[in-house]
Amino acid sequence: MKYQQLENLEAGWKWGYLVKKYKEGEIITRYIDTSEAEAAVQLLLKLEHEPTKVMDWIQKHMSPVLENKMKQAIRAKRKRHFNAEQVHTRKKSIDLDYRVWEKLADKSRELDCTLSDTIEYLLSESSKSVEASKKVQDLKQDLSKLLQIE
Repeated sequence: MKYQQLENLEAGWKWGYLVKKYKEGEIITRYIDTSEAEAAVQLLLKLEHEPTKVMDWIQKHMSPVLENKMKQAIRAKRKRHFNAEQVHTRKKSIDLDYRVWEKLADKSRELDCTLSDTIEYLLSESSKSVEASKKVQDLKQDLSKLLQIE
């Protein structure tokens, strides 16, 4: 496995996942009887800072329907957590209008590269263009000074 599993950290994530699902109104326990389910949820809410007991609670009380969903969510959280440790693997996000994204995606397909590579390319081309226009402007000024002297 590429990403290390840290039991205490992941128990906290699992607790947070289950509490979030409960607050969203999903059934997180395996019990049909509402009083049993509510008792199990109240127990879970008390276990926030006790990772080993959270893991025991999951074994005893969690709905089997949530098992795969939680595994996927924790796997994604683990990946984001470890990728965030280094700047070059940290996920960044930008807010783009749809039409801007569409143009960028078209340019990416044209260049046959990723969106990030396309942005980098366009920025470097833009800076080259600015430098070239500055040189042209400087040459024009120098030329006009030379012509005025004579």
